[in-house]
Amino acid sequence: MARRQTQTADSLPLVALDLGSDSVRAMAARRIAPDLFQILGVEERPQKVGNICIEQGIITQSSSAGYVIAEVLKLLANRIGVDELPTAFISVGGQSMQIVAVHSRRDQARKKEISQALLDEMERECKEKIELRNPDAAVLGLVPSYFKLDGVEQDELPTAEQRAALVEAHYIAFYGRKVMDTQLQKSFSQAGRSIEHAFVRPETLLSAFATCDGNHVLMNGCAVLDMGAQTTTLTVYKGGQYLLNKVVPKGGYHITRMLEQQGIGFATAEVLKKKFGCASPAYVDKNVRLRVPAAPEIGGEMIISSAELAEAIELKLHEILSPLMDELKKVEGRISTLYITGGGSMMAGMADYIQAQTTARVQYGAHNLLLHRDTEEKYLSPQYTSLVGTILLGQDYRDSHKNQPVRKPGFFDRVKESTLDMFIDQN
Repeated sequence: MARRQTQTADSLPLVALDLGSDSVRAMAARRIAPDLFQILGVEERPQKVGNICIEQGIITQSSSAGYVIAEVLKLLANRIGVDELPTAFISVGGQSMQIVAVHSRRDQARKKEISQALLDEMERECKEKIELRNPDAAVLGLVPSYFKLDGVEQDELPTAEQRAALVEAHYIAFYGRKVMDTQLQKSFSQAGRSIEHAFVRPETLLSAFATCDGNHVLMNGCAVLDMGAQTTTLTVYKGGQYLLNKVVPKGGYHITRMLEQQGIGFATAEVLKKKFGCASPAYVDKNVRLRVPAAPEIGGEMIISSAELAEAIELKLHEILSPLMDELKKVEGRISTLYITGGGSMMAGMADYIQAQTTARVQYGAHNLLLHRDTEEKYLSPQYTSLVGTILLGQDYRDSHKNQPVRKPGFFDRVKESTLDMFIDQN
């Protein structure tokens, strides 16, 4: 009887999963040249009002999230014509995420090669240091800051071709409440899938922008304003260091809710915001009167002008962005570029609105140079940057972890989790 071969991650397409507060998206891709990818397929499952399982970057209902993850990955597998997609790379973020510097040191007594096993061991030590210091926290991602070999700082990640007696690894750790990691692992277990590797969202975004614009942007200093549905995040980076990561627990969803409070149904308010919304009345090209249905409990119709709509949006934007722009002012002399991204950044006039509040050059973060030229235009939108950045980092991860077996939760693990759910309140 022929022995069944162990399936390795390298034999599978690259799969990225984005657990957003408005929807769960999955993308499958393959590398066709260095830092160039072809999208094989994308699937999305919007979260339904009244059945929200991910809020502000945190999974609140692991069983529901597990169901959505399994469904999206099954649909994606069908779309690209494979039997199953058992693993995925993910990017994580969230309201409670913080950053701290951490390092590990190894004295090998004599010059030895810098093996991947050594680097992995040092990375694990850094993770354990943070979690020992903060028992209620879990490290969500470790981003290399710099390495030293025998006292000499390296420009790149050390490789097995290099040798050193003294090795220093310096990282920036992104950490958050332990429940974030616990619920994430539990959701994937219940979905019958495994996380191939997790990256923090700021790292996926910056990796995409730096690959397209050049690493000099990172060295000169840049910031990313990531405008999501339920969170808005400012990350500042310069010369190998994350200087700041601040999250405001409000986003595009809260603008829609504000419009809903004016007597407009939620679905209508969402369409109104996306189709006619502007960041400020100053960016309204033509002030038109819009006739829209009122909320069902009110009945009838309402009339609102596009200038009035923009005025209401600007008030909410000011509330969301003010804390972040105040933080940016403290460091803007150290950066040259402010990237804006995320679904909320696509509102008309947004780039000009933000540019008026900072001396940094404001531009949309792009990932188009990472994708084949025949890619559908919709996938060049900022709402897909995190997925493409995750694909990019996922390929780098596979390159440094060749022939790693596919890890999939065992049957008894899933039974144990399901049994626990019978006795534990998911809320």
